[in-house]
Amino acid sequence: MAQQFPQIEPKHRDFIERQHMFFTASATDASRVNISPRSTDALRVLDAHTVTYLDLTGSGNETAAHLRADGRMTIMLCAVEGSPLILRLYGRGQMLPSGSDDYARILSDAYGGEAPLGARQIVRLNIDLVQTSCGFGVPLFDYTGERETMARWAEAKGEEGLVAYRLEKNTHSIDGLPTGLTGDKNAAD
Repeated sequence: MAQQFPQIEPKHRDFIERQHMFFTASATDASRVNISPRSTDALRVLDAHTVTYLDLTGSGNETAAHLRADGRMTIMLCAVEGSPLILRLYGRGQMLPSGSDDYARILSDAYGGEAPLGARQIVRLNIDLVQTSCGFGVPLFDYTGERETMARWAEAKGEEGLVAYRLEKNTHSIDGLPTGLTGDKNAAD
């Protein structure tokens, strides 16, 4: 059933590009495990060993704190339409804050140089294992579209409001770990 691969194969990349949602999982030895759903609109396969996603301002910033403290992260995609399949990307992640050179380079190369209002960082995952499994137990769903709520929320806050929000809500995890976001350019500590 489960198969393991040392890298993203072309068939895996095709599968990733057909999905509408993915999940990230991260933790440290002493923290809660965090799992977050995300839109694949923000996900990019850079090469056979690297994926990134453009991360928007949210109510917390657990992944950034966990990556700073530990680095382990898993991305999971599962087919909710068509043939069943679960694909997991295991590796070590890094948070690239808005305003950093790596952020600017990846934003230019992989996202056309355009970040939506509210973008706070890019997360890069260096993959050391790809695993597929059957996905027979994953229910079928119909995709009807993306939610516009996050974009409307960010527009209503404006850039200054987003900076203030991140300083209030995104500088530490729920377990008190620092995320690396500080100041108005989200510069790492």
